[in-house]
Amino acid sequence: MQFDKIVDLHCHILPGIDDGSPDMETSLKLAEKAVADGVTHVLATPHHLDNKYVNHREDVIKATEIFQQELDSSAIPLMVFPGQEVHINGDLPQQYADLLGADADKHYIMLELPHSNVPVYSKRMIFELQKLGVTPIIVHPERNKEIQSNLDILYEFAQKGVLTQITATSYVGGFGDKVADISKKMVENKLVQLVASDAHALKGRDFVLHEALDGIENDFGPDVASEFEKNAENILNGNSVVAKGYQQIKKKKSGFSFSMRGVYCEKTCLFDHGT
Repeated sequence: MQFDKIVDLHCHILPGIDDGSPDMETSLKLAEKAVADGVTHVLATPHHLDNKYVNHREDVIKATEIFQQELDSSAIPLMVFPGQEVHINGDLPQQYADLLGADADKHYIMLELPHSNVPVYSKRMIFELQKLGVTPIIVHPERNKEIQSNLDILYEFAQKGVLTQITATSYVGGFGDKVADISKKMVENKLVQLVASDAHALKGRDFVLHEALDGIENDFGPDVASEFEKNAENILNGNSVVAKGYQQIKKKKSGFSFSMRGVYCEKTCLFDHGT
């Protein structure tokens, strides 16, 4: 599928501020790869408040301005906007002023859960953010161990108006077949609304966003792929995007059969959630 523009809402492209690009030279190479993949607009999302990196609002804005100047000087046709990948914690409402949204008016925030679990306070914290006028976008849920084992968690988030974004590398199999399978089931059941690169300057964390959109088109049709790209564009512009049509992933009940002459047991399972 050909796109007039591709908006990438999750990318660690700014130099030297998190585990993404280590320096400006690498950032410019990442930008060239993004453009080669068809990406035209990037939301730079350095890690924030994840116990390792703190990237304050004004620092990210300044770093983005400097990087855009370097892109323009290098004639790389990429527009970059300041954002953050905000790690969930119990004090986010108190830190609201220092948070950057996915759009200029902070209607949306890219929210990261721990990789191992979904904190017990997550629903409360999401509600507190929503009271501030924010729609949280949970990033890479397909890589969260607890969600992998119980996809109903994602369904419950969708019911609360939360949006979610899968990683392009996940969809095309870069994190293994099981994560790819989970990602496809999330798309099939409309539990996610976005796909983004989450590109780093690391092996296996490249720009494959166009490949993922092509995969979504092949699996579910051009309208679904187009909707994913349009959702990203609408979020960057602060326009309305809502979770819709989502459904629980049905699990086949375990079945047992017995023979009077000897015990025979057959247990079937529709889906292996683990990774």
